[in-house]
Amino acid sequence: MQLFIDTAKPDEIRQALKWGFIDGVTTNPTLASEVGKPYKDVITEILGMVNGPVSLETIADDAVGIVREGLALSKLQSNVYVKIPCTLAGYEATKTLTSEGIKVNMTLCFSVNQALLAAKVGASFVSPYLGRVDDFTDGLGDEFISRVRHVYDNYHFKTKILAASIHDVEHVSQVAEMGADIATVPFAILREMTDHPLTKLGQAKFHKDWQDSGLTLPI
Repeated sequence: MQLFIDTAKPDEIRQALKWGFIDGVTTNPTLASEVGKPYKDVITEILGMVNGPVSLETIADDAVGIVREGLALSKLQSNVYVKIPCTLAGYEATKTLTSEGIKVNMTLCFSVNQALLAAKVGASFVSPYLGRVDDFTDGLGDEFISRVRHVYDNYHFKTKILAASIHDVEHVSQVAEMGADIATVPFAILREMTDHPLTKLGQAKFHKDWQDSGLTLPI
């Protein structure tokens, strides 16, 4: 499973790239509003350091406007995936853009039906919102991912499932078990994924035993 970082903050992306386990980036208007820099400058900085997929979201509500914005965003760099919401206008725009070879990530997906339609119009990614579905359906977000996986496998759809709205480390392991192709994860949760109390205890014991032994590394 691929891991993307869900942020528009260049410093977080830069650090996550150093860690070595992220494959791409997802952004959205809310994340972009938190950076405190002109959006054009933010995008330029992100695209200058990331080789994998970078999802950049459209703002327009009508199909014509979404297509216009999508075309402009797709021309910024070849690894840009145009992020479009699962609305009627969004599906129409996605069909137009994908017919021209433009890669689309359909976002704000909250039902199996919406995910099915995203695949039908040729989206490269669909982003089911696991955490928000959990909030509204008493913890059934993982079942949501599993059901989309089942439908996609039934009909051999090529659209990849990009699990979004990840609220904790348990969500990451859940979507991995359920067969999501990608999870997009906030910076803090990516960092938390490396932690386990037994790892810390084991490391502390190794260090103590090494120091007590008087041994040195042959370097």
